[in-house]
Amino acid sequence: MSNKIYLVSEERLADKIHTFARFGDDFCGGITRYALSKEDELARDEFVRRMQNIGCEIYSDDLANLYAVKKGRGKSKKKIVMASHLDSVKNGGNYDGVLGVICALEVLETLHAQNIPHRHDLVAMVWTNEEGSLYPPAMMSSAIISYPYLPLKFRESYKEEDLLKAKSILDNQTTFIEELKKFKYYGQRKNRINKEDYLAMFELHIEQGPILEANKKEIGVVDKVIGMCNYRIKIKGESDHAGTTPMSFRKDALFAASKVLIYLHQKLDELDKDLVYTTGEIVCHPNVHTVIPDYVEFSLDARHQDDCVIDQVKEIINSLPKMFEKCEVSTSLAWHRDTVYFNKTLINYVLEATKKLNYPYQYINSGAGHDAQMISYMLPTTMIFVPSKNGHSHCDEEFTSIKQCYQGANVLLNALLKCDEDFE
Repeated sequence: MSNKIYLVSEERLADKIHTFARFGDDFCGGITRYALSKEDELARDEFVRRMQNIGCEIYSDDLANLYAVKKGRGKSKKKIVMASHLDSVKNGGNYDGVLGVICALEVLETLHAQNIPHRHDLVAMVWTNEEGSLYPPAMMSSAIISYPYLPLKFRESYKEEDLLKAKSILDNQTTFIEELKKFKYYGQRKNRINKEDYLAMFELHIEQGPILEANKKEIGVVDKVIGMCNYRIKIKGESDHAGTTPMSFRKDALFAASKVLIYLHQKLDELDKDLVYTTGEIVCHPNVHTVIPDYVEFSLDARHQDDCVIDQVKEIINSLPKMFEKCEVSTSLAWHRDTVYFNKTLINYVLEATKKLNYPYQYINSGAGHDAQMISYMLPTTMIFVPSKNGHSHCDEEFTSIKQCYQGANVLLNALLKCDEDFE
């Protein structure tokens, strides 16, 4: 088997991409498909239909994670899983997450169509609520399942009882657990992926960035998910009338916040050229054009593969001056993760498959979070990246060509079979 090259069907793969794009179509080129929504249910129905057609066993767990199992011919009772997600952000694209599910489906259909032997049970899996778009946080199900294996310092953020109480961003009342128990694919806890019954996990994903395309590479051999920290910066001032308060009397929280941001940018730019950081969320109160803002809160997300650099970011944020423009400044760490390194053996399977297929490749890390990073604490895990046109993701313009999807699926297929051959 090790010298033979196996190929999926490009035509079948294209059909799946176009089919799944219907579920949550926003009619602007992308989708909105929140976890536990009707659109999510329809996409899962399609997943089940296709897998039942090739004789897979279908079941779900108590987090509505969905599994399709193609039985192996060997004696091992342990499974190898290919997993990603079907949920999206609002006005997201047709490739983020779903491409990993589609390629897992195509791999199992290829094994069936070509009668390719395999020893282990092989699983295509759908994670629930990876994006956390409607019910924050992201990677909810994989965090809950991998919780016993997470570093102690992370566990406080991922307690199951807290995550299941997450409220919908639409009404701030409906909870995740309420909708989960009404969802068509709500199943049994005993069906959860676990360390005892599973050997390894692969996740294929679009890069969500411009690096592969810029370097003219078709496959990203992913070796890590880089570390990050997320802070809330709060500035407290005083509200007064916009027309009657002289400038020298003002405690303008928004003006002070702008100075804090400039200060942070100047300090963080001095640390390391590979550090990336973003302020993507801001709250301004009272947000009235005739009133001086008395309160501003904004996020700061910083990411780097070296945990020491992240520690330096934290030091800069925590040592911010307590006053800017007569306004009080405070900071709090919302959450944090260390750099997560994927399993070297699985990385080599991906590398070997890519070389065998003669696809241009490079090693790459992920700046975005994925279910794979959580599960890597529990099981041997790795990822495969395919390019994102112009680096776009989480938007209608997100695009990866059929050829690139086909190449990624071929790498997944051959890496999976090598894992099946080597692992006991």
